[in-house]
Amino acid sequence: MKQKIFEDFDFSKFWDDSKYALKEFVDETPSDELIDSVEKELGYKLPASYIELMKMHNGGIPYNTCFPTEKPTSWAEDHVAITGIFGIGRNKSYSLCGDLGSQFMIEEWGYPADGVYFCDCPSAGHDMILLDYSKCGKDGEPEVVHVDQEGDYEKTFLAKDFETFIRGLVNEEDFE
Repeated sequence: MKQKIFEDFDFSKFWDDSKYALKEFVDETPSDELIDSVEKELGYKLPASYIELMKMHNGGIPYNTCFPTEKPTSWAEDHVAITGIFGIGRNKSYSLCGDLGSQFMIEEWGYPADGVYFCDCPSAGHDMILLDYSKCGKDGEPEVVHVDQEGDYEKTFLAKDFETFIRGLVNEEDFE
């Protein structure tokens, strides 16, 4: 029997609903119609785990903002950091179809059009986190990768899927 999405995961201390997070990232719960229109605009079927999380809390800044890596990245020797997770929508600048969303990163910053950019990083656009559909196709289950704009858009594998990425986020204090 397949495990339920985010089964046994405690979200009670996941989101940091600061004034900044609420203003820039968090949007109202996405309707099925909005999800469909965003998927059509982006050209990709969003992972079920991403949709599930956004229906609980549509975008925001988690308390745990680091993800361990096997190899060094432009951010650190052993991890990447995120600033926030984009919600499903168009209203917030930091939403999938917002003015600083996925398409903006592809069109204005030259990021590869290999999927959906869903997390920004503290580098102010010089690296991003991508739902990478290059191996699975537009309707498949994308891997999560770090893309380094400064390093000729080098990809660093992070997680086999979105849920694994969310479950793997750790606090920055783990790296101090």
